[in-house]
Amino acid sequence: MTAARALAATLAAAALLGACAHSPGVIDEPAPTAVACPPAIASIARCLGGTDRQGAHYLIALPTNWSGVLVLHAHGGPTLGPPQPSRAVEDLTRWSITVRAGHAWAGSTFRQGGMAVRAAAEDTERLRLIFVQHVAQPKRTLLHGQSWGANIAAIGSEMYTAAANGGAAPYDAVLLTSGVIGGGTRSYDFRLDLRVIYQHLCGNHPRPDEPAYPLWQGLPADSKLTRAQLTARANECLGLDKPAAQRSAEQARRVAVITSTLRIPDTSIQGHLARATWDFQEIAQVRTGGANVFGNIGAMYRGSADDGALNAAVARYATDPAAVRRFGADTDPQGRTPVPVLSAHGIGDAVAFVELQSVFRDTVQRAGRLDGLVQVFTDDRDHSYWSDPIYVALMQALLQWVDKDEKPTPQTVAQRCAAAEAAFGPGCRVNASYRPAPLDARVTPRQRP
Repeated sequence: MTAARALAATLAAAALLGACAHSPGVIDEPAPTAVACPPAIASIARCLGGTDRQGAHYLIALPTNWSGVLVLHAHGGPTLGPPQPSRAVEDLTRWSITVRAGHAWAGSTFRQGGMAVRAAAEDTERLRLIFVQHVAQPKRTLLHGQSWGANIAAIGSEMYTAAANGGAAPYDAVLLTSGVIGGGTRSYDFRLDLRVIYQHLCGNHPRPDEPAYPLWQGLPADSKLTRAQLTARANECLGLDKPAAQRSAEQARRVAVITSTLRIPDTSIQGHLARATWDFQEIAQVRTGGANVFGNIGAMYRGSADDGALNAAVARYATDPAAVRRFGADTDPQGRTPVPVLSAHGIGDAVAFVELQSVFRDTVQRAGRLDGLVQVFTDDRDHSYWSDPIYVALMQALLQWVDKDEKPTPQTVAQRCAAAEAAFGPGCRVNASYRPAPLDARVTPRQRP
């Protein structure tokens, strides 16, 4: 058994013991119990874990030399299927820099899988209350959302405010990294584009002898298609399992059509195709009651050798305006966060496009909160993690903003990052002059309800 699996098993057992210890009417949530910390922080922290009353597993790490700062982490995804304790272990392991920088870390698996943004925000706030009730009262609380978790943090910080919390702000500031923050109704259009262009080129998802379905559904509810089978189909058509030089001429042509029209590298095709399959299935079957929120009416794809033929051939789908509104009510930030927000993004991110930051900035500006937003960009292509000193600098900058009212700039974040390299190693790639283009420059525009 690996260390991560052993820790997950310990966390699951601790969750059961904690649930049994609950006394109705005394506290809202059972107290967490002691668990082993991941190896990366085992020597510098103690860890607690449990399961809240809604069924979300969680993990808390408190460093020996605690700064008094709590960082609540909203993880990326979304993860499909029932929550697993191992997810919290993986998140704490990846974000051990938070603890190594002296801050407490707390992360929830969320109580359910799928694209339930407000429910995940509720689970994150519930974890904050567990920490306050059973662990300690932090001096400062930062809400950190990574990837899809940035969507959760952006909306959660609008839901839980001082005004809604008896005058006491639950979060002092918000950190968004690699954020999918264009809102659910804008962030995933390109995945429908991938499905229709892929099907035109490959014709194997679904195959001709399989039941047809509208591609915005992802998959029919009763589909037995596995991820391995989808990977095999993509490799069959596109040769994604081969170096580019070893693909057939036809495979190379098909890949070129996808990468040029969607502006994504070939290395991200498989991941986005999988998301456009099972995430779309979950959205259609669970979130929208079978109504469509992803359309491509009016989208004119450009970049292939024959754009006219491509646009005439791909399937076209119209959205259901009522479904779009319902989906947006759960997944679209309104930009009304009343505390400082620092949003950082890798310029070359092929999972969550950097142009989503333009959508978020426009949203915040419409809400009249632009003074409370700072955006920082790095010369990174990776989506999941950049480098230790960058995250240390981002957290330092946010805390300085809160404590001393010193609003950061990309330049001051770059300076903090350079200073942090002495203790946390190299890796500063802040690009202080970069400004992202509008999302329509990256994702083909279309009619919207």
